Amino acid sequence: MSKYTLIYRDLLDRMRSGEIAAYSYLPSENELMKIYGASRDTIRKALNLLLQDGYIQKQKGKGSLVLEQNKIAFPVSGLTSFKELAGTMHASVQTDVHCFEKIVADTHLKQELYMDQGEVYHIERIREIDGEKVILDTDYINAKIIPGLTEEIAGDSIYEYIEKVLKLKVSFARKEITIHPASSHERKLLDMADHDLLVCVKTYAYLDDATLFQYTESKHRPDKFRFVEFARRSPI
Repeated sequence: MSKYTLIYRDLLDRMRSGEIAAYSYLPSENELMKIYGASRDTIRKALNLLLQDGYIQKQKGKGSLVLEQNKIAFPVSGLTSFKELAGTMHASVQTDVHCFEKIVADTHLKQELYMDQGEVYHIERIREIDGEKVILDTDYINAKIIPGLTEEIAGDSIYEYIEKVLKLKVSFARKEITIHPASSHERKLLDMADHDLLVCVKTYAYLDDATLFQYTESKHRPDKFRFVEFARRSPI
């Protein structure tokens, strides 16, 4: 294993354990060279790895700021329910169903769900992690394709109901990620602290026969989440 990888792993372990606190600064390059007995080039390679992986932020004139490590990693390419994700967290997790109603699809929802007419379930769920309300999920689900939803199901797992009760297979999704200022409604429902922006993940979910059944806008407080993706180069 290369020297810079060993340094990267050591620094990361110390950050994760809390030995190096979040929002503190790493030692300077000169100090790290003395600590690890390494060249400046080796130290810079280790720091660049930490930067690329989202563990530090370089600040001009100040150094390398250690970012919050208690972030939830959301797979961008995967299609995972919050209940499934919660099972991997070492945290207290709770879902509050703020709104559950069946409505007639308006022009906007007809376009988003590729439907001519009919009813959709409109569901708002607040996700609380370790006592903080940090995610607001707004779902629109075609009621003809996914019948029988209840508020109780929404508070547990909609995907589990679809797959285990309706015996349908949730297969794939298209996702869009944007950042926007939090609205007054979102500020009311989430613990925004000093944050003004939210990360919005729009998801269009399909069954295995390519039927679009769900359109979701998931709003995330940016300091609590990392969105991760594995990418393999494929030359065009």
